[in-house]
Amino acid sequence: MIINHYSELLQGDQVRAKTPPEINQAIGIETAAMIRFYAGKTDYEISKRIEKLDNEWDKGRCIEGRAAIVSFIGVILGLKKSKKWLILSIIALTFLLQYAIQSWCPPVALLRRFGIRTRQEIYLEKYALQVSCRDFHHGNHIEEQNEKHHHGSHHNEHDHESHHDKHGHESHHNEHHGEHYTLSN
Repeated sequence: MIINHYSELLQGDQVRAKTPPEINQAIGIETAAMIRFYAGKTDYEISKRIEKLDNEWDKGRCIEGRAAIVSFIGVILGLKKSKKWLILSIIALTFLLQYAIQSWCPPVALLRRFGIRTRQEIYLEKYALQVSCRDFHHGNHIEEQNEKHHHGSHHNEHDHESHHDKHGHESHHNEHHGEHYTLSN
């Protein structure tokens, strides 16, 4: 399956739908650039990037964390200085409730301008890196098989399975005969 536009993979994302197109495009370009950059890297480098993606804060986590901080500050200042500071907690909790109901609130727009991605956007990069890593192994597999055939040896099921065991591949069918995705922006 060939994906012609990054946005095709993110259809239905409410945050993207409410984010100005130029911001979505900038985030998409950055993500595509990272995918292209890591496509030629080693498995170790790709796995380190995937580990970093697993720890990246998405917009939901940022909203929740910031709401907690602002609420806490509002309560502390409300108790120590003036009850008027409790308005901070009320505003933060209102935004948090709005976010829980609509998957959007005014601070999301600000976070998006700073390049904070949705969980779907982060997952897309992670998936693309995993696919590129598999494609790399697939290319090596083809070269090894061509080399075997040039030397006159026969490819049998035992050799084929031992190759996949040796390289730690999962299901041969899923990795080497499944659908492949390419991204372009």
